[in-house]
Order: sequence, then C-alpha cells, then structure tokens
Amino acid sequence: MKQSLELRLGQRLSMTPQLQHAIRLLQLSSADLLIEVQEALDSNLLLEERQNDEFDSADQSCDVTDPSANDERNTDEEADLLSEVKFDRITYPDADSQSITDHDNEINSDWSDRRADYSSTANTSGRTDGAPDFEWRHRDPITLREHLTWQMRMTPFSPQDQNIAEVLIESIDEDGYLQIELTEACELTADFDTSIDEVQAVLHQIQNFDPAGVGARSLSDCLLIQLRQFEAATPALATARAIAADHLELVARRDLQQLARQLKASQPELHDAITLIRSLNPKPGRLIDSTLPDYIVPDIVVLKHNDRWQAQLNSGASPEIGINKTYQSLIRQGDKTTDNKFLQDQLQQARWFLRSLKNRNETLLRVAREIVDRQRDFFDLGEQAMKPLVLHDIAETLEMHESTISRATTQKYMLTPRGVFELKHFFSSHVSTDDGGTCSSTAIRSLIKTIIDAESPKKPVSDNQITCVLKEKGIQVARRTVAKYREAMNIPPSSQRKSII
Repeated sequence: MKQSLELRLGQRLSMTPQLQHAIRLLQLSSADLLIEVQEALDSNLLLEERQNDEFDSADQSCDVTDPSANDERNTDEEADLLSEVKFDRITYPDADSQSITDHDNEINSDWSDRRADYSSTANTSGRTDGAPDFEWRHRDPITLREHLTWQMRMTPFSPQDQNIAEVLIESIDEDGYLQIELTEACELTADFDTSIDEVQAVLHQIQNFDPAGVGARSLSDCLLIQLRQFEAATPALATARAIAADHLELVARRDLQQLARQLKASQPELHDAITLIRSLNPKPGRLIDSTLPDYIVPDIVVLKHNDRWQAQLNSGASPEIGINKTYQSLIRQGDKTTDNKFLQDQLQQARWFLRSLKNRNETLLRVAREIVDRQRDFFDLGEQAMKPLVLHDIAETLEMHESTISRATTQKYMLTPRGVFELKHFFSSHVSTDDGGTCSSTAIRSLIKTIIDAESPKKPVSDNQITCVLKEKGIQVARRTVAKYREAMNIPPSSQRKSII
C-alpha cells in the first residue's frame, strides 16, 4: 500500500474555549453565577467590582447589563415589588399561584409585644446586654438528634440510663420514630447489664421530650403520646384515645358508621374525637427541620408600565464588574516582559468574561421579553389564561437554537405581581378545543384545581366528572390525562378527599 499526501478543503464547526465558557455561563442560575463572578474576581487582577455610578462611557462596551434597559433600571415600581417580596424557600408554581411565602409578618407587630421574645432569645444565646444575638439566630439549624441529645443532657440521668438514652436517640429516624426493638437496645448496652424494664423506662422519659410524639414505635403509639399532653377535661379525649389505639384502620377507610358502632359513640362525640386526632402530627420529627432553605433571586422583573407588561433584568441579581483602569494603564505596547505579558493575558481573559456576561444577559432578556409578550393574558387573568408555548416557538422568533432557549430558561426565575416563577413554567403543551383553538396544559391544570377547590367535602368530584366539566367548556381531555394532571399537583383521588366529619 503506497503512502501519499492529499489536500482537502472543508468546513466544520468547532467550539472555541470562549464559546464554551459563554454557553456555560448562560445555563448557570443566579446563585451559581454569583459564585462564578466571585471566582473570576479572585483570579483576575484586571477585574473589579464597581458601583453603578462608577461606570464611565468608555466602559459601556464591557457593561454586563443590557444598555436598552438602563432607563428602566431601579424604577420605583421595581423597588416596591422587590421590597414586598421575602425570598424564602424555593416554591413551585404548580402548588399555588401565590408562590412566595412570608414568614416575617409577625415581626412587623408592635415592638413592645415582641420585646420579651427577643430578650429570651438573647439570653439563650449567651448575650447579657439585652440585645438580640443575630449570629445565634442565623446559625445552621440543628438536627432532631442534636435536639434530643441536648434535652437528654439536661435530664438527670444516671450514667447507665444516659448510655441507654444515647442508643435510643441514635435509633430515632427523621420522622421521630424508634427504629430498633427494645431487646436490640439491651444488646447494644450489654456492658451495663441492661434489662428490658430499664430500657422501657428510659424510652418513656424520651417520649416526654420535645417535640411531642417523638420516640414512638408506631403511628398509634405516636398519637397516644401526643394525646397524653391534653388535659383530662378535653372533649372526646377518651374516644380519641380509643380510636388511636385500635381503630385507625377504620378512620383510614373512612368507615364512619362502623367506627360509631364499635365505639358506641354519638356523631358529635365522634366528630370531636376525629377533629382532635387530625390536630396531631403523625411525623413529629419533621418539626425539627435540619435542612437549610434554598433561596432564589429572580433574574427577571416583570412590571406593568403604561398598561403594558415589560420585562427587565433584576439589577440586584449580579454585581457590576469592569476593567481595573489602574492595572490596565500599566500594560505597555510592544513590551515582552513576563509581567507585561501576564497583564495582557489577564486583560484578554477579563474582556472575554465581560463579553460572555453581556451576551448572557442580552439573551436572557430577549427570551424573557418574548415570553412576556406571548403570555400577557397570564399576567392579566392568571393561569387559566396561559397559552400553549414550546421552545421551538421562542427559538424561531428570536432565530436561536432550541438548546439555547432551554439553557436560558433553566433555573432562571421571573418576579411578577403574581409570584416568582421559573421561566420554564410558561412553556406547556397544547390540547385542542371544540372551536378549533388550543388550550395549554397549565391552564387545564388550573381549571382542574378550581373545580376541585369548589367541590363539596362530603361528595368530591371524580376524574370522570372533571372530564365532563372540561368537555362542557370545549376542552377534550381523557380521564387518564385528568388523573395525570391531578397527581402532578399532589391532589389525592376523590375517595381520599372525601370528608368523614
């Protein structure tokens, strides 16, 4: 076989490191972007964080925000909307259109009513000057095991009982239930020659710890422990204890007649007993939440201006960065020294980074504005007015690839007067209607939720009935589709929604 040289001409696409970096920045969430920006500031001398008023006209080419939005930034409407929002845990739009929860309303009450609470907080954290210890209040949350261990150390246990208590606490799961048998606890404390009665006595003491119901070995045991906290004069307390001890299965089956027959209780007494049981917590360990909250910062703010919905970048989502003029002035043309070459490389990387940030923000803003323009009825009327929308629709209008639209809408959030929504929430498939139009799946889910919310608790509507109601509105949806949407919204079937009291 003879070897030869051959020349061929061709074209092929290749991703430069700069393009790869720009694509990676586009798919980052606002929280991850802050980390990326901070790493760039720490590693590049030519980058610096600036205030908005520090940018001069020479830096506009490196500005990380969209120039067309400068006249809209920091408006009074945006400030008012942002001030009303308490960014708490991530919420999902399918659960409720009001997706922002506010746990700080009680702090707005009169200071005199809260003074004792703040003083007790300060004393608990070791402060003696009467001022609240904010560092203590914002420390990492403790786990259920740590909470129980602290109470154990405050209890006058003997060394043997303390050893038993440690074994039992280590065996309590996050729901608050004991996961080992008492005989197994005896084996784990065999060095102390522990008996079943001693383990039982220590477990009984742990069951008096906070939260009420912790240390139970079954659901029935958990409810009975909590019922011990009520005063003897509580209405229907004896009936509630009887139900918790032996008749939880009848309550789960919603067999009210059989329950009344076995307990020989009247309807009002049975009603009070079931109401009392429903006030209890079947998973008391969940009250001690050891997980850190996931905070989100909206990338886009939607406001209504001159009767028109407008989308703009959230000016507080990312810091303003630019080129450090002092280091840039040290760069000399034609100088090939090591220091000068280093500064030139740093300057080039800084410009690439700023250009990538600018492209990210411009792409995100273009996509958000197109979404708002297509979903104006949603902002005016709610989810039932949501229109069908897929990635291809936005990509075709903006002349971008669908993968780019997908990256620009993943983990990006929009702050609206109706709540905080992920951009992907505005995309949904379509269902044909009788008049030849289409209806989005998001609107159908909203209609299903509205129908279920209006149902009678004693006679909930079934999936077939919901299908018939939707057909009356001209929406052709199969029963299995209704069931799928209902399950996606975490709504139980009609048999489980039926009230027995």
